[in-house]
Amino acid sequence: MLKFFALLTLLASTAVHAQTPLQADLPLQYLEQTHADSRNLPLVIFLHGYGSNEEDLFGIKDQLPEQYNYLSVRAPMVMEEGRYQWFRQKGQGAYNGETDDLKNSSQVLLDFITQAASKYRTAPNKVFLVGFSQGAIMSYEVALRHPQALGGIAALSGRILPVLKAELKPDEKRQQLAIFIGHGTADKRLPYVDGTDANSLLQSLSLKPQFHAYPGVGHSISAAEMQDLNAWLQSLNP
Repeated sequence: MLKFFALLTLLASTAVHAQTPLQADLPLQYLEQTHADSRNLPLVIFLHGYGSNEEDLFGIKDQLPEQYNYLSVRAPMVMEEGRYQWFRQKGQGAYNGETDDLKNSSQVLLDFITQAASKYRTAPNKVFLVGFSQGAIMSYEVALRHPQALGGIAALSGRILPVLKAELKPDEKRQQLAIFIGHGTADKRLPYVDGTDANSLLQSLSLKPQFHAYPGVGHSISAAEMQDLNAWLQSLNP
């Protein structure tokens, strides 16, 4: 799913993942890498893409700020063993989600975020979602509908779904969100225009997303994007 740099990272950390127990004490199952004293530390929550699982993004934590806490969650809907989704495809497009699925997954994800912030003793404004593809779509869904629940999101190769776009109105609470958008110009699954459209829409709502284009990159995460993501996360906790 991640290809390029991230795939190498995942392969190198397979043994580590095998030793990382799957946690089940919160509304979604997840992997964790946290500090013994987690109070007031930024909490980063990874949301994987369509047909993947909680291990997909977990490896990239090693390229991100060491002092942060990291969780990687498993989407609630089972496709088959080892493959999960946040919502079912609507018609022929896997990225225009069924409304009931979006509502149900958004609610369980919101509950997860709230309980995770409590468990790891950090404030909501120090919780950040990092989502890839369908996980990026879910990041937009939760953050833009419930901006009080977290500090910001990184949407990697994602989009804002029409059903959400139609309901967005200016809201001062949203203006506090930190938003990173990264998108490859050669993405054929979720075209580059999905990223630029999201950037334009958020700006029209008085948000200030940090937008990054990656020339020639498809539906994947590149080394350059990891560097930019790391710098963005570092800037949130100076």
